[in-house]
Amino acid sequence: MTYMCYSDLMRYLSTRNRNETTGFAQAALGGLAPDGGLFIPEEIPLYPKAVRSSLGDMGFCDVAFETIRLYTAGEIPDGTLEEIVHSAYTFNAPLVPAGDRLVLELFHGPTAAFKDFGARFMARCFSYLRRGEDRPLRILVATSGDTGGAVADGFYGIEGIEVTVLYPRGRVSPLQEKQIAGLGENISAFAVDGSFDDCQRLVKAALGDAELRRKCDLSSANSINVSRLIPQAVYYAAAAGKAAKGKWDEDGEATPRQKAAAPPHIDSSALTLSVPSGNFGNLTAGLYAWKMGAPVTRFIAATNINKTVPDYLESGNYQARLSRATLSNAMDVGAPSNFERMAAHFSWAEMKEILLGVHVSDEETRETIRAVHESSGYFLDPHSAVGWRAADKLRAEGRLSGGALAVLSTAHPAKFAETVEPLCGPVPFPPSLKNAMNREAHFRNIPADEKIFIETVGSL
Repeated sequence: MTYMCYSDLMRYLSTRNRNETTGFAQAALGGLAPDGGLFIPEEIPLYPKAVRSSLGDMGFCDVAFETIRLYTAGEIPDGTLEEIVHSAYTFNAPLVPAGDRLVLELFHGPTAAFKDFGARFMARCFSYLRRGEDRPLRILVATSGDTGGAVADGFYGIEGIEVTVLYPRGRVSPLQEKQIAGLGENISAFAVDGSFDDCQRLVKAALGDAELRRKCDLSSANSINVSRLIPQAVYYAAAAGKAAKGKWDEDGEATPRQKAAAPPHIDSSALTLSVPSGNFGNLTAGLYAWKMGAPVTRFIAATNINKTVPDYLESGNYQARLSRATLSNAMDVGAPSNFERMAAHFSWAEMKEILLGVHVSDEETRETIRAVHESSGYFLDPHSAVGWRAADKLRAEGRLSGGALAVLSTAHPAKFAETVEPLCGPVPFPPSLKNAMNREAHFRNIPADEKIFIETVGSL
């Protein structure tokens, strides 16, 4: 892998065609490459030395600016990017102690899920890149849970942009459905008779349909979109910088804790990050941050029983499968789109050097939620519990040694109260979720049929 100089213009290419490149704006607004591949940076940039050594001392917005500017060089002026970053990130990603490890809390945004970091930047970025356009842009997004709510909130009320969210009917929580389908105005929702993989297939088919693209300006807000992926590298860099200096944060407003935490001792010699993983956009962003110079030693690719990538890491044989429903529904992905990006950047041998793959059952997930709350008073949602338990399993096998351990908490446990409360009792609800619960969901049922969906989008 090669690296860019700080002042170079970033170019993007398709995972399926390395002979043609484009700029950030075209990659972001296009969503999917013309050949059906995913856009990736031609080269992963390296943080300048001064930035790399200061990550643990910088504010979150400063880390965001220094990270994202490397990928938007020459297309978004620094002053504009600073405005976008400060508008998007009115919340933080605290790194707090819980039990014998750290938790990187990614649920302090308006929809209480990590998707807020990518979606809010993307919405403001698109508004700037589309300035002066007469024809509206329609964004198509498939969700297995949290993405849809974050994208709906991020783009709600953005002039000149219409959003259509697809989600598997009956496979998202009631709260997630209200976040997805409860806003109205420029946000429309489709409940698909099928799985998340079906939703994703419909979106890809529509984005790749030449006739539909002649009728409409289309893009995507899934993690297949590079403008949603890149901002997710920010919280990895910010957290790794803190851990490398032995730092941690006080609890934030939404931190779900009942007992005071003891001040931690952080072994700054190494950092392992356990990442709950479904479509693998989040972990791909972490790999970007690592390649940029963030001080991360290894990642745990923690999945539920949809263990396509852990199996690949073990065997070297990638085999996509149909997804199976679990408690951690946002991770119910059998054919993760972002694996195509991972494979474009890294060989199997290279992935095995930095990634440890583990899968966790629903019963293990329940046990972990209960045990962590009993021991430390900390509430985990099902997805974060998968990340926690995966690290426990590796420790029991002697495969983790030394250094700090941090688990990414990707959603607030109140979003999954129907699972968490029978195990732990009442979960504290942050104000943003209380507001969402008062909404009424409005959606259209649709079969998992590509032709019908394309025709429907063309008539909107």
